[in-house]
Amino acid sequence: MTKTGSYYREIIRLGLPILVGQLGMIVTAFADNIMVGRYSTEALASASFVNGVFNVVIFCCIGFTYGLTPLVGALYGRGEHRAIGELMRNGLVLNVLYSAAITLALGLLYFHLDRLGQPSQLMPLIRPYYLTALAGVVPVCVFNVFAQWSYGTTDTRTPMWIILGANVLNIAGNYLLIFGHLGMPELGLLGAGISTLVSRIVCMAAIVAVFAVAGRAREARAGFARSRLSRSGLWRVWRTGLPVSMQMTFESGSFSVAAIMSGWLGAIPLAAFQIIVITGTLGFCIYYSVGAAISVVVSNVAGTGDNAEMRRAAWQGYHVMLALMTCSSVIFAVWGRDILGVFTSDARVLAAAAALIFPLVLYQLGDATQISFANALRGTSHVMPMLWIAFVSYVVVGIPATWILGFPAGMGLYGILLSFSVSLFLAGALFLVFFLRSTRIRR
Repeated sequence: MTKTGSYYREIIRLGLPILVGQLGMIVTAFADNIMVGRYSTEALASASFVNGVFNVVIFCCIGFTYGLTPLVGALYGRGEHRAIGELMRNGLVLNVLYSAAITLALGLLYFHLDRLGQPSQLMPLIRPYYLTALAGVVPVCVFNVFAQWSYGTTDTRTPMWIILGANVLNIAGNYLLIFGHLGMPELGLLGAGISTLVSRIVCMAAIVAVFAVAGRAREARAGFARSRLSRSGLWRVWRTGLPVSMQMTFESGSFSVAAIMSGWLGAIPLAAFQIIVITGTLGFCIYYSVGAAISVVVSNVAGTGDNAEMRRAAWQGYHVMLALMTCSSVIFAVWGRDILGVFTSDARVLAAAAALIFPLVLYQLGDATQISFANALRGTSHVMPMLWIAFVSYVVVGIPATWILGFPAGMGLYGILLSFSVSLFLAGALFLVFFLRSTRIRR
């Protein structure tokens, strides 16, 4: 790639396999919710609550692993493959400890679920499903540690194939265990949880096996085996991982608080919220694929210290992002009601969800922008501002906006979803400002 060349092809090349993997995850999420929603409205509402809680946890853990991407990318750009293995050893240990601590905290929360204001009739469904989600936290973390190694070394296809295979397994497990087909027990929502847990364990085992045997990982594997844990290595991972983790925690946490507030309105609004959020995940996952590619390309360029090229890569990635955002918005605006209809046959839930299409479309631009420039900033390794930007946008501003629009303003579920635009647009603007500061061109 030349100094004045285009980064469009590289971003699309790296992002496309991630996009395929993300689309596979969307299909799985859709299948999960379709099957659960067809099983019962109560199961769908229960899934909404538990998934809302664990979205925070999963994004927190995944965000911590994302701190590895710019570090791996910069080392790869300089050809320091053994150093990548040393980094991975420190990163794996620290990430497992981090996710284990979060698992312990969520295990304690299990004993207080009935204090979170959810409908009491849902508790017998919520509790066992919660435990299956809890057991999957560490496997998700381990998979993503090795996925960041793969992404940072510009191999985005291997995680894609692993994710797609696990998704097929998850859907098959749902079919068997939710409804009790082919002689399997009919477990309803618990069956969906067991199926997801098994697929996460398979993902973890597969990516570890790739690292253990792949020829392209030989040098990194040698560095991994011969290195020792070091205070400096652990600190590097902690310093870059924690701000990204907190950024994603605050963002997903604001959505989860919105799910809890939706539950205050009753089971029907909670089920409608789950449907609309899963539909919106279509856009998020598409944007995430380009964002991950932007981070890899920017991190590779960052090894050269060329701020102008980092900006060029980020802006060209944003152009790709805007094109995909436009497609997503058109799909939601034109076919949104049809998409929502596949999740439930309950006319009350469908009517409540269909009323939310406009705020769903509205926040797409904010989501695309904040993902673009959060990942561009992550690629520079100057990630500390991400922590306070996310805290201000999603906690200080976003959560109060959700409550104000939903309750004092009397807008109910519509106001809750409308508040997403407030926090996402603010975050996007702040990430852009700090990315430009981090890549200031000095003349």
